[in-house]
Amino acid sequence: MSSNNNLIQLEDLKKVYTIGETQVHALRGVSYSIQEGDLMAIMGPSGSGKSTLMNIIGCLDRPTEGKYILDGQEVSTLDKNRLARIRNKKIGFVFQTFNLLARTTALENTELPLLYSDTPVKEAREMAFQVLAEVGLKGRELHKTNQLSGGEQQRVAIARSLVNNPSLLLADEPTGNLDSKTGKEIMDIFKKLNQEKNITIILVTHDPDVASAARKRIYLRDGQIIKEERD
Repeated sequence: MSSNNNLIQLEDLKKVYTIGETQVHALRGVSYSIQEGDLMAIMGPSGSGKSTLMNIIGCLDRPTEGKYILDGQEVSTLDKNRLARIRNKKIGFVFQTFNLLARTTALENTELPLLYSDTPVKEAREMAFQVLAEVGLKGRELHKTNQLSGGEQQRVAIARSLVNNPSLLLADEPTGNLDSKTGKEIMDIFKKLNQEKNITIILVTHDPDVASAARKRIYLRDGQIIKEERD
């Protein structure tokens, strides 16, 4: 795909949750295109629909109506197994809470996604060493998670998200549990990955400092895009 092409196309996405007898309209017709190599932020207050939108983009959920086209393939109608395969091949996730396995090393955490693929063990280990070095953890690979600082744990989480060589990285409040200095270091890693590897990165955040690292920002309110900014 050329950098002019859309990696993601969202067409009139709607998501309705039924809770008891109440219908909650989490998304109310979201249309947007994201190009390969974009670094963008999805912003909005709690309840604006940004987490719902991230879950759909990350193939963790399906829209009630509308189309989601990822890398030329419509994925909005796929079953859970096929969505899981796409997630494992194309999408990396980074969360606020790191989601690392306790009592395991940085290396073992990073290798984890490759256990679900047919990558040979030796090759998986080499790939894990390589991505840990890329996020600044060379020499820390055999440290267990409880021996790592919060910033180092988030670096492991980023390395784990990269090990499958995804075309899309989704980061949900990636600096939310970190102090401002460490948060800036983590954002610098995202910017470097975007520039050097041309990975498309979507940041979901309510923090203007995090969003300022992105070149595009969309603002959600009540399940709709109300504003877009571009640098």
